[in-house]
Formats: sequence, C-alpha cells, structure tokens
Amino acid sequence: MPGKYFDDLEVGAKIRHTTGRTVSEMDNVLFCALTMNTQPLHLNEDFARHTQFGRRIVNGVFTLGLAVGLSVPELTEGTIVANLSYERVLHPHPLFHGDTLYVESEVLEKRESRSKPDRGTVRLRHVGRNQEGVTVIEVERTVLFLKKPTPAMP
Repeated sequence: MPGKYFDDLEVGAKIRHTTGRTVSEMDNVLFCALTMNTQPLHLNEDFARHTQFGRRIVNGVFTLGLAVGLSVPELTEGTIVANLSYERVLHPHPLFHGDTLYVESEVLEKRESRSKPDRGTVRLRHVGRNQEGVTVIEVERTVLFLKKPTPAMP
C-alpha cells in the first residue's frame, strides 16, 4: 500500500504531497449543483464581480474535500479504517478558478487504540496552498489508522 500505517507516523512529521490539482470552473459549478448549493458567490459572475473578491470563488467544501483527497496517495491509501472528525477548518484566502492546489500534511498527535490493538488514532493538519504559495485552507482531522500487519508465524 502506498499509504502509511500508524507505526510509520511520527508526531511532527511533515509530508509534502506530490500531486497538485488545478481547479476548473466546471469543478466548482458541478460541485455546487451536486450539493444543491445556490450561493451566487460561487455561481454568478455578475454578482461576484461586485464583492470584495471581484470574481467567483471556489466552494470551500470542495476545497476541503480536494485538500484531503490530495493527501490520500502518500498518507492514507489503504491504511485507514475511518475518518473520525474534522476540526478547525479555516479558509484564510479564497481559491479561484484556474488556481492549483498543493497540500502538506503534519502529524500533530497519535495514540494507540484502547480497544483494538491493530489500530491507532492520529490527528493531522492539512495545509493547502495555491500555486503562489498562499494558504487557502487549513484543516485538522482525526483518522483511525491501521497498524502494520504482523507476519503470520509458520
């Protein structure tokens, strides 16, 4: 598995995820349609032109999902049981159509499960930046990771 197991993660470790993703107008409009979000700041260029942003911004929930998704290949692919929570979601700067999102993750804390010896809980911070290095999202989440499988004895 490309993902990391509980045993692989150390508090303070930072993982710079290699994949970046450019967000298109279609991504934003389709996400808004699928989630029935009619916010004109995301969908109406004329409306958005008259806001402090001067143009439409990408839906923040899409930005959150994309930031977490970009972390999967190097962090959680095939090695987690479940996401337990998302905390402290911040959007310090908007993401715009045509921006590329890059993500870095940090291990904030970890503890072994008290009831399941084959897993442990890890709290992560994901920071998403645009192509200019401007932070557009920060989120902390708690994840239930699997421990490395122990080899079967012959």
